Amino acid sequence: MGGVAGSADASGDPGPDDRIAVPAPRPAKPRLFQDGRDMFWSMAPLVLVCIVLAGVLGMCSFTPSGPTAGAPPSYDAHAALQADARQFSFPIREPSLPEGWRANSGGRDSVDGVPLSRVGYLSPSGAYMAVLQSGAPEERLVPKVNTSLVPRGPEDVDGVHWVAYEGDEGAEPLWVTRLGNAVTVGVTGAGDTDAFRTVARAVQAATPLPR
Repeated sequence: MGGVAGSADASGDPGPDDRIAVPAPRPAKPRLFQDGRDMFWSMAPLVLVCIVLAGVLGMCSFTPSGPTAGAPPSYDAHAALQADARQFSFPIREPSLPEGWRANSGGRDSVDGVPLSRVGYLSPSGAYMAVLQSGAPEERLVPKVNTSLVPRGPEDVDGVHWVAYEGDEGAEPLWVTRLGNAVTVGVTGAGDTDAFRTVARAVQAATPLPR
């Protein structure tokens, strides 16, 4: 018999030449780009983070010259000195300084075991001055303040004898006197001579606080 048309084999399957080529399916697009809704929900967390950061940064400010100085702290010098007067064995004085001066710090220390009372003040110009009161003698108090201090000479403040000390570069001056042969008073700080005289005058004029 004549040959059978085509190239089908005996099993009836088409031969290699008769198979129809079917193109491979295109890869699916990432889910992110399937529709606008998916894109929106994918971007929403990032947008939220940006909004939060913008709010936080909006609360901050940048000052090229550095942080601005706030109001200086206040200190209840009256209460502190009253407590010192009740506890210490030597008389404590509270200086009455002119208008514009204000107490801004204070505390207690000791000089070779002898109590030391300290109150810091700010002058109207902002210079810091401190009043030190202790039962320790002058020769013990001075190196407690700064070991480089040496006597510069006497200072007379309304008839009261003070000794002015100065030290190495950067060391603040110190004026010292002995009041009533019972307490050593020191005045130190960054103020000028007028500031030292103002504080010294106020301390020596004050009456010892009651114990």
